[in-house]
Amino acid sequence: MKELIPAVQKDQTLLTDIETARSEANQLHVWWLGQSGFLVQWQGRSILFDPYLSDSLTVKYANTDKPHIRMSERVVDPAQLADIDVVTSSHNHTDHLDAETLLPLFRTNPKTQFVIPEANRSFVADRLNYDRAFPIGLNDGETVEVAGFIVHGVPAAHNDLERDAQGRCRFMGFVVQAGPWTLYHSGDTLWYDGMVEILKPFAIDVAFLPINGNKPERRVAGNLNPEEAARLGREIGARLVIPHHYHLFEFNTEDPANFVREAERYQTPYKVLQLGERWSGKKD
Repeated sequence: MKELIPAVQKDQTLLTDIETARSEANQLHVWWLGQSGFLVQWQGRSILFDPYLSDSLTVKYANTDKPHIRMSERVVDPAQLADIDVVTSSHNHTDHLDAETLLPLFRTNPKTQFVIPEANRSFVADRLNYDRAFPIGLNDGETVEVAGFIVHGVPAAHNDLERDAQGRCRFMGFVVQAGPWTLYHSGDTLWYDGMVEILKPFAIDVAFLPINGNKPERRVAGNLNPEEAARLGREIGARLVIPHHYHLFEFNTEDPANFVREAERYQTPYKVLQLGERWSGKKD
């Protein structure tokens, strides 16, 4: 059995760092929790993007022709994450909508609010066995204020810009305003026509972009590759790009060094986080 990629902070060390950051309320704090999961804290409020903090997929596919062999440590038990104000799920794939992650989170944080694509409401309620009225549903072009964060829905193509019978996006990204900061969490997406034109007007400070690419032999929907992520960050004018969606499963990963090379070629500002690592930024 291969040794797992270690987290630089995990469990109680990570939880202590999250709590310590609350005293630095004039800064934006970001932790990478693995795959597409990011915890963002601003002035003591927290939004948790697309967490996957279990082994549910490894168990599910263990005896199949598509094993999901974990590459990296889990950074924290989701039941230990407290004071989470908002959680997102960008689409219905389990590494973005995981009952074994979300239900413990909701039990620990009974007042948290859950933002999803409106098109996925019935699916989400069935998977979580939860009140269908509980999530806050968004479509592209819609905006909601949640716990002090302003959340805008934008389309995602995974692999297509798929919509339900009512024309609502099944795959989405979220642009979030936190005080003076504007963040873009892509969800899972390829580059699609009009993407730059949708995102550039937001003047994004931090863009969380996938880099694992779109290889048909993997037999799963794909994402931006390292070159596309670096180029997209440059074209939308992001002040910082943080890559995601790699180093969780052996069959569906990418070397972040390839993203670093492309980001430097395009002169795209970037930060590659290690598992459990915190990045903090302050506005002038």
